Amino acid sequence: MNVTIFGTGNMARAIATRMLAGGNSVTLLSRTPDKSAKVAQDLAPHAKKGATVRVAALGSAIADPVVINTIWFHSAQEVIKAHSDQLKGKILVDVTNPLNQTFDDLATPPGSSAAEEIARVAPKETKVVKAFNTTFAGLIAQGHVANQPLDVFIAGDDAQAKATVAQLIEEGGQHPIDAGPLKRARQLEGLALLNITLQAKHAKPWMNSVKIVG
Repeated sequence: MNVTIFGTGNMARAIATRMLAGGNSVTLLSRTPDKSAKVAQDLAPHAKKGATVRVAALGSAIADPVVINTIWFHSAQEVIKAHSDQLKGKILVDVTNPLNQTFDDLATPPGSSAAEEIARVAPKETKVVKAFNTTFAGLIAQGHVANQPLDVFIAGDDAQAKATVAQLIEEGGQHPIDAGPLKRARQLEGLALLNITLQAKHAKPWMNSVKIVG
Protein backbone atom coordinates (compact mmCIF):
# COMPACT_ATOMS: atom_id res chain seq x y z
CA MET A 1 0.00 0.00 0.00
CA ASN A 2 1.15 3.57 -0.62
CA VAL A 3 0.93 6.24 2.08
CA THR A 4 1.21 10.04 1.93
CA ILE A 5 2.40 11.91 5.02
CA PHE A 6 1.84 15.63 5.66
CA GLY A 7 5.09 16.91 7.18
CA THR A 8 8.75 15.91 7.44
CA GLY A 9 9.36 16.43 11.17
CA ASN A 10 10.25 13.85 13.81
CA MET A 11 6.82 12.19 13.88
CA ALA A 12 6.61 12.12 10.08
CA ARG A 13 10.00 10.45 9.83
CA ALA A 14 9.24 7.99 12.64
CA ILE A 15 5.94 6.88 11.11
CA ALA A 16 7.53 6.72 7.67
CA THR A 17 10.16 4.40 9.14
CA ARG A 18 7.47 1.99 10.31
CA MET A 19 5.55 2.19 7.04
CA LEU A 20 8.69 1.48 5.00
CA ALA A 21 9.71 -1.36 7.31
CA GLY A 22 6.35 -2.94 6.52
CA GLY A 23 6.96 -2.71 2.79
CA ASN A 24 4.70 0.30 2.18
CA SER A 25 5.89 3.14 -0.04
CA VAL A 26 5.80 6.66 1.39
CA THR A 27 5.52 10.19 0.00
CA LEU A 28 6.21 13.01 2.47
CA LEU A 29 4.74 16.40 1.59
CA SER A 30 6.80 19.35 2.77
CA ARG A 31 6.59 23.14 2.65
CA THR A 32 10.30 23.12 1.73
CA PRO A 33 10.84 19.97 -0.37
CA ASP A 34 14.28 21.11 -1.57
CA LYS A 35 15.53 21.42 2.01
CA SER A 36 13.85 18.11 2.94
CA ALA A 37 15.43 16.00 0.20
CA LYS A 38 17.88 14.50 2.68
CA VAL A 39 14.92 13.10 4.66
CA ALA A 40 14.22 10.64 1.84
CA GLN A 41 17.88 9.64 1.75
CA ASP A 42 17.93 9.02 5.50
CA LEU A 43 14.74 6.94 5.37
CA ALA A 44 15.62 4.85 2.32
CA PRO A 45 17.64 2.20 4.25
CA HIS A 46 14.49 1.31 6.24
CA ALA A 47 12.51 0.37 3.12
CA LYS A 48 11.69 -3.33 2.73
CA LYS A 49 10.02 -5.43 0.03
CA GLY A 50 10.65 -2.90 -2.72
CA ALA A 51 9.08 0.05 -0.89
CA THR A 52 10.17 3.54 -1.94
CA VAL A 53 10.27 6.96 -0.29
CA ARG A 54 10.20 10.44 -1.76
CA VAL A 55 9.56 14.04 -0.72
CA ALA A 56 7.28 16.41 -2.64
CA ALA A 57 5.78 19.85 -2.08
CA LEU A 58 2.61 20.39 -0.09
CA GLY A 59 -0.15 20.84 -2.63
CA SER A 60 1.18 18.08 -4.89
CA ALA A 61 -1.28 15.53 -6.24
CA ILE A 62 -2.19 12.80 -3.75
CA ALA A 63 -2.86 9.39 -5.29
CA ASP A 64 -2.43 7.28 -2.15
CA PRO A 65 -5.49 5.90 -0.30
CA VAL A 66 -4.08 6.71 3.15
CA VAL A 67 -2.90 10.17 4.24
CA ILE A 68 -1.26 10.70 7.63
CA ASN A 69 -1.22 14.18 9.17
CA THR A 70 1.78 14.92 11.39
CA ILE A 71 1.61 18.72 11.07
CA TRP A 72 1.09 20.63 14.34
CA PHE A 73 -2.65 20.76 15.07
CA HIS A 74 -2.89 24.55 15.03
CA SER A 75 -1.62 24.59 11.42
CA ALA A 76 -3.13 21.31 10.27
CA GLN A 77 -6.66 22.53 9.71
CA GLU A 78 -5.53 25.00 7.04
CA VAL A 79 -3.48 22.26 5.36
CA ILE A 80 -6.50 19.95 5.38
CA LYS A 81 -8.67 22.66 3.85
CA ALA A 82 -6.07 23.35 1.16
CA HIS A 83 -6.06 19.67 0.16
CA SER A 84 -9.82 19.26 0.52
CA ASP A 85 -10.54 18.09 -3.02
CA GLN A 86 -7.77 15.49 -2.86
CA LEU A 87 -8.89 14.04 0.47
CA LYS A 88 -12.37 13.01 -0.63
CA GLY A 89 -12.86 9.28 -0.06
CA LYS A 90 -9.41 8.82 1.51
CA ILE A 91 -8.41 7.65 4.98
CA LEU A 92 -6.97 10.59 6.94
CA VAL A 93 -4.97 9.58 10.01
CA ASP A 94 -4.44 12.31 12.60
CA VAL A 95 -1.51 11.87 15.01
CA THR A 96 -1.52 15.32 16.60
CA ASN A 97 -1.85 16.34 20.23
CA PRO A 98 -3.46 19.80 20.52
CA LEU A 99 -1.32 21.23 23.32
CA ASN A 100 -1.82 24.82 24.44
CA GLN A 101 0.94 27.44 24.36
CA THR A 102 2.21 26.49 27.83
CA PHE A 103 2.08 22.74 27.09
CA ASP A 104 0.10 22.04 30.26
CA ASP A 105 -3.37 21.44 28.79
CA LEU A 106 -5.24 20.76 25.56
CA ALA A 107 -6.36 23.64 23.35
CA THR A 108 -9.41 21.96 21.81
CA PRO A 109 -12.96 23.06 22.69
CA PRO A 110 -14.66 21.17 25.56
CA GLY A 111 -16.18 17.89 24.38
CA SER A 112 -13.99 17.69 21.28
CA SER A 113 -10.55 16.55 20.11
CA ALA A 114 -7.99 17.44 17.47
CA ALA A 115 -9.19 14.52 15.35
CA GLU A 116 -12.82 15.64 15.56
CA GLU A 117 -11.90 19.24 14.74
CA ILE A 118 -9.92 18.03 11.72
CA ALA A 119 -12.87 15.85 10.67
CA ARG A 120 -15.06 18.96 10.71
CA VAL A 121 -12.90 20.76 8.12
CA ALA A 122 -12.20 17.66 5.99
CA PRO A 123 -14.61 16.61 3.22
CA LYS A 124 -17.49 14.55 4.57
CA GLU A 125 -16.34 11.62 2.40
CA THR A 126 -12.99 11.54 4.25
CA LYS A 127 -12.61 8.77 6.83
CA VAL A 128 -10.75 10.28 9.79
CA VAL A 129 -8.86 7.97 12.14
CA LYS A 130 -6.86 8.84 15.26
CA ALA A 131 -3.63 6.87 15.76
CA PHE A 132 0.03 7.10 16.84
CA ASN A 133 -0.50 10.04 19.22
CA THR A 134 0.26 8.30 22.54
CA THR A 135 3.88 7.37 21.71
CA PHE A 136 6.88 9.62 21.20
CA ALA A 137 8.65 9.76 17.83
CA GLY A 138 11.83 8.06 19.00
CA LEU A 139 9.92 5.01 20.17
CA ILE A 140 7.79 4.84 17.04
CA ALA A 141 10.95 4.80 14.94
CA GLN A 142 12.35 2.09 17.20
CA GLY A 143 9.11 0.12 16.97
CA HIS A 144 9.17 -1.50 20.41
CA VAL A 145 9.35 -0.76 24.12
CA ALA A 146 10.91 -3.05 26.75
CA ASN A 147 11.43 -5.60 23.97
CA GLN A 148 7.71 -5.68 23.21
CA PRO A 149 5.84 -4.29 20.19
CA LEU A 150 4.39 -0.84 20.76
CA ASP A 151 0.64 -0.54 21.32
CA VAL A 152 -0.93 1.84 18.82
CA PHE A 153 -4.43 2.96 19.80
CA ILE A 154 -6.89 3.60 16.96
CA ALA A 155 -10.14 5.57 17.12
CA GLY A 156 -12.54 6.13 14.24
CA ASP A 157 -16.10 5.78 13.06
CA ASP A 158 -15.40 3.73 9.91
CA ALA A 159 -14.60 0.06 10.61
CA GLN A 160 -12.89 -0.57 7.27
CA ALA A 161 -10.71 2.51 7.63
CA LYS A 162 -9.60 1.36 11.08
CA ALA A 163 -8.89 -2.12 9.71
CA THR A 164 -6.69 -0.62 6.98
CA VAL A 165 -4.75 1.46 9.51
CA ALA A 166 -4.43 -1.59 11.78
CA GLN A 167 -2.96 -3.56 8.87
CA LEU A 168 -0.33 -0.86 8.26
CA ILE A 169 0.54 -0.87 11.96
CA GLU A 170 0.90 -4.65 12.06
CA GLU A 171 3.04 -4.67 8.93
CA GLY A 172 5.34 -2.20 10.67
CA GLY A 173 5.75 -4.59 13.59
CA GLN A 174 3.48 -2.84 16.09
CA HIS A 175 0.31 -3.87 17.92
CA PRO A 176 -2.92 -2.04 16.95
CA ILE A 177 -5.68 -1.64 19.56
CA ASP A 178 -9.17 -0.49 18.53
CA ALA A 179 -10.13 2.19 21.08
CA GLY A 180 -13.62 2.75 19.66
CA PRO A 181 -15.30 5.61 17.77
CA LEU A 182 -13.62 8.85 16.81
CA LYS A 183 -14.83 10.60 19.97
CA ARG A 184 -12.42 8.35 21.93
CA ALA A 185 -9.69 10.55 20.46
CA ARG A 186 -10.53 12.89 23.36
CA GLN A 187 -9.29 10.31 25.85
CA LEU A 188 -6.30 9.33 23.69
CA GLU A 189 -5.20 12.96 23.48
CA GLY A 190 -5.67 13.32 27.24
CA LEU A 191 -3.58 10.20 27.76
CA ALA A 192 -0.83 11.68 25.61
CA LEU A 193 -0.95 14.92 27.61
CA LEU A 194 -0.51 12.95 30.84
CA ASN A 195 2.48 11.09 29.40
CA ILE A 196 4.06 14.34 28.20
CA THR A 197 3.49 15.98 31.59
CA LEU A 198 5.04 13.06 33.48
CA GLN A 199 8.05 12.98 31.16
CA ALA A 200 8.69 16.70 31.64
CA LYS A 201 8.12 16.63 35.41
CA HIS A 202 10.43 13.73 36.13
CA ALA A 203 13.06 14.52 33.50
CA LYS A 204 12.88 10.99 32.11
CA PRO A 205 14.14 10.12 28.63
CA TRP A 206 11.34 10.67 26.12
CA MET A 207 11.23 6.95 25.39
CA ASN A 208 8.30 5.83 27.56
CA SER A 209 5.08 4.52 26.10
CA VAL A 210 1.59 3.50 27.19
CA LYS A 211 1.10 -0.26 26.84
CA ILE A 212 -1.72 -2.58 27.89
CA VAL A 213 -0.50 -5.68 29.71
CA GLY A 214 -2.33 -8.39 31.63
